[in-house]
Amino acid sequence: MADFEETPAPSSTVYAKKTAGGNNAYHNFHNDFLHIQDPNERRRLALAEIDKAPFGWYHVRAVVVAGVGFFTDSYDIFVVSLLTVMLGIVYFPGKGSMPTNSDTAIKLATSAGTVVGQLGFGALADVLGRKRMYGLELIVIIFATLGQALSANSPSINIVGLIIFWRVIMGIGIGGDYPLSSIITSEFATTKWRGAMMGAVFAMQGLGQLTGAFVMLFVTLGFKHSLTGASKPATCTGGCSEAIDKMWRIVIGFGAVPGCIALYYRLTIPETPRYTFDVTRDVEKADEDIKAYIHGKHDGNLDELSRVAAQKQAEEKLAVPKAGWADFMRHYRIPKNGLLLAGTALSWCFLDIAYYGLSLNNATILEVIGYSTANANNVYEFMYNTAVGNLIIVLAGAVPGYWVTVATVDRIGRKPIQFGGFAILTILFIVMGFAYNHISSNGLLAIYVLAQFFFNFGPNATTFIIPGECFPTRYRSTSHGISAASGKIGSIIGQGAIAPLRTRHATAKNKNPWMDHVLEIYALFMLLGCFSTLLVKETKGKTLEELAADDDYAAHGVPATASDGSNGEGVLEKRAGADSV
Repeated sequence: MADFEETPAPSSTVYAKKTAGGNNAYHNFHNDFLHIQDPNERRRLALAEIDKAPFGWYHVRAVVVAGVGFFTDSYDIFVVSLLTVMLGIVYFPGKGSMPTNSDTAIKLATSAGTVVGQLGFGALADVLGRKRMYGLELIVIIFATLGQALSANSPSINIVGLIIFWRVIMGIGIGGDYPLSSIITSEFATTKWRGAMMGAVFAMQGLGQLTGAFVMLFVTLGFKHSLTGASKPATCTGGCSEAIDKMWRIVIGFGAVPGCIALYYRLTIPETPRYTFDVTRDVEKADEDIKAYIHGKHDGNLDELSRVAAQKQAEEKLAVPKAGWADFMRHYRIPKNGLLLAGTALSWCFLDIAYYGLSLNNATILEVIGYSTANANNVYEFMYNTAVGNLIIVLAGAVPGYWVTVATVDRIGRKPIQFGGFAILTILFIVMGFAYNHISSNGLLAIYVLAQFFFNFGPNATTFIIPGECFPTRYRSTSHGISAASGKIGSIIGQGAIAPLRTRHATAKNKNPWMDHVLEIYALFMLLGCFSTLLVKETKGKTLEELAADDDYAAHGVPATASDGSNGEGVLEKRAGADSV
């Protein structure tokens, strides 16, 4: 029997070729649509296969491949607080800690690079395609991670400057992972479980933080003998300093391991069918890529003659506007669309201002739970308390919050979770701020755990999910990148501008006299987050095409114009009716 059988067709019509194969376990979706001549109808039916597919192992694969990137991102971001501690011991002997400006510069370097990566990779994924960019950002992260781990001081180059350089580069890669992992997951996800899949990808951040604390704990235990001889970080020299130098390189270098594991799968994914349909307008390839994705293959098998003919037909008749700068400006000049982008961007910005600011209380929390470094008798206890304290903080509220979101986001909805999270966080920050000097240590610990929980069962997860769903395919990545970059700008404001205010009017007895006012400022931003959430829309239970059509050409009387001079209204009506099924 021949592998391919050509479907009979009139000479004036070009059909796709029928492909062999298909059984009860692996249905041949490609052959279902051979009789559909209208590319719009073929597009609708093909995407419906993705939207309505039962949850399967190919969905799990998509979550794991995207999630490993976020695991790596979070690990690399999280261990910077451990990195600066160890660098202070090794490269500032006699003092045992880094200068405040160097510590702040290293921590902000990643955020600065992340902004560039989110904007750059976000735009490029819309211009060049998801497949071409996915994996490239992971290569950047791996390269920069190894560069950090191999850095050293020299007479001409300072270690702080080298670490800042590599963390900026690493931040660019991490920034690229935000829009790419979000939109690739959403464009491959079934509508029913799309929120849970995107939430599970984002929840890998918690596991990355957890792993960072565990790696730190294990290397501390491994070098225990070398660390117990020094009474405090300032006196850690000789063998103690050498051990710490090895420790920070192991901790940083381990961040490249999960990235290397996931790299192959990212480089070999098929292009998302939605991008192929709506941006490149390659209808035949989109059909084949859907089948390849569901069967766990890299690419579909194409007949090039049929592909070229179908692509030409799609260029003439496909009722989706072609991406371009003029269309981008037209789209976001519509008030509804501009306000939607403002809502996602501002919500993420307001969130990160306070989210990164909450870490200001880590020292107090560690003291409450008995793992304050001030009580350490030697360097081993100092490093052990640092590792275990961070481990407990991550487990206290962050990890549970992530996974409660995964379990409920497709039932409760994105907008209620985000609004409710901002509202509860407003109350918690008000209590912390106005009662900071009157609340007990145990009370502060309870509020801290609640805040961590409602950050992650709240806006920290939904600000990642919503931008990956609510924008049209041709600008989905760019818009998500703009929203994510706004968040990182917020984190820079929170860490670099607002957080230092806590030391205003500091004295020897009270080093953070303005801490209560800083927390009150964060409460204001949480309140602003409630209002910015009103600008976003609920995406639960809607296909990506329905969400895009709500704010696009069909809703505002700007239909796509076909090359034959028609305005495509009949096609738009047909698609709108079909999407409502």
